[in-house]
Amino acid sequence: MTDICGAPNVITDPLELRTYECDGLTSHRATPALVVLPSTAEEVAGVVALCAEHGVPFVARGSGTGLSGGAVPHSEGVLIVMSRMRRVLEVDPVARRAVVEPGVTNLSVTEAVRSYGLFYAPDPSSQVVCSVGGNVAENSGGAHCLKHGFTVNHVLGLEIVTPSGELTWLGDGTGVVSGYDLLGAFTGSEGTLGIATKIIVKLTPAPEAVHLVLAAYDSLEAGGRAVSDIIGAGIVPAAIEMMDALSIEAAEAAVHCGYPEGAAAVLLVELDGPAAEVEAELATVHSLCEKAGAREIRAADDPVERAGIWAGRKSAFAAVGRLSPAYIVQDGVVPR
Repeated sequence: MTDICGAPNVITDPLELRTYECDGLTSHRATPALVVLPSTAEEVAGVVALCAEHGVPFVARGSGTGLSGGAVPHSEGVLIVMSRMRRVLEVDPVARRAVVEPGVTNLSVTEAVRSYGLFYAPDPSSQVVCSVGGNVAENSGGAHCLKHGFTVNHVLGLEIVTPSGELTWLGDGTGVVSGYDLLGAFTGSEGTLGIATKIIVKLTPAPEAVHLVLAAYDSLEAGGRAVSDIIGAGIVPAAIEMMDALSIEAAEAAVHCGYPEGAAAVLLVELDGPAAEVEAELATVHSLCEKAGAREIRAADDPVERAGIWAGRKSAFAAVGRLSPAYIVQDGVVPR
């Protein structure tokens, strides 16, 4: 491995190896036999080819923020950490796409293209630190996947290393697929089909207007009724998120988000798009939230104010850790 990546990029010290023993699912741990930190696609291919030749198991790791155990290493294998491959290689504002390395953090893609009036839509709660490569492996979503879709809807092409160590491409960067959708199959395969070393992502025009509505309710049922009414009215918000009393209490203690005191449920509804359309939808959402029994309604269009309101929701997972040292998150889907 040192011949491929260089001695400073190969970790064998037992204490350092323990740094990589788990991802966000801390109840599952394994110390890898070896950790390598490649800097190029060719180095990744070389490491994988060597593992394949000798029958050594390997696991790829991004930022390690996942909650499914996808980055847990094999105790007798090699952990390939992609965090040093973190360059935005190319931005094409006309074609609305960018080429990034897998270690680039989710939010930094938006920061790199903001000046062009564009953004990268997938937004996991951990977007400040999670990597795009990890997002591809897990097909990450985020609060705004309701309108904008998951990672798979924003990946136009992938340079990958196959399990045999071959370097190849899936997709041509246009998003047009003929025949089997190998790009879609790879996205969300959790590393079982290979390792992404370059990612062509689709960029989305920044909306003309964004409004966030916060509605507080005395019951979860009332908040749920508002959700159904909004969707039933033909409105597709950028995001709808609801928090119960326990998660509100935890978030308030952790980040002081200023949610209405004593609420049994808080509903966050974000609308984006052309200004006239958003204004019309805002009035309808406000009316429907009131009709469902909202005890308090707030609206925010200022980016800083919106970020402050979202902070409560995005901190909810970590905040519950203040109440219990061990708990399980289930990303379940409940039909409306």
